[in-house]
Amino acid sequence: MDGSHIRTLLLTFFYRYMRPLIERGHVYIAQPPLYRLQVGKKVEYLYSEEELQARLKELEGKGYEVQRFKGLGEMNPEQLWETTMNPEKRVLKRVELQDALEASELFERLMGQEVAPRREFIEEHARYAELDI
Repeated sequence: MDGSHIRTLLLTFFYRYMRPLIERGHVYIAQPPLYRLQVGKKVEYLYSEEELQARLKELEGKGYEVQRFKGLGEMNPEQLWETTMNPEKRVLKRVELQDALEASELFERLMGQEVAPRREFIEEHARYAELDI
């Protein structure tokens, strides 16, 4: 999932060093869109592959342009404001303790000092990896 690695690092930091912020419900994740869909002059942003596919079915036979974002760095400042920073339009997800714990465990497994758990994870999940080239 795009952005998961950075999200995991940040959640691990908050979980390990600022857990009371999570416990009190003060940590949120701003959810950027994955796609920008333009039909004529109308632009809309979509947040999942499922949302994109459903919308494309509705547009069958019509002309459209799709832009895929692989990270916030691919957005220009106006797009970033419009989709992720503007308080009136942004999508925020509240972090709950089970999310932070899962992120911490995954981060330790994949980025920790022990090589064996990382190798096991890669061997077990490699067949599910999708390349986006």
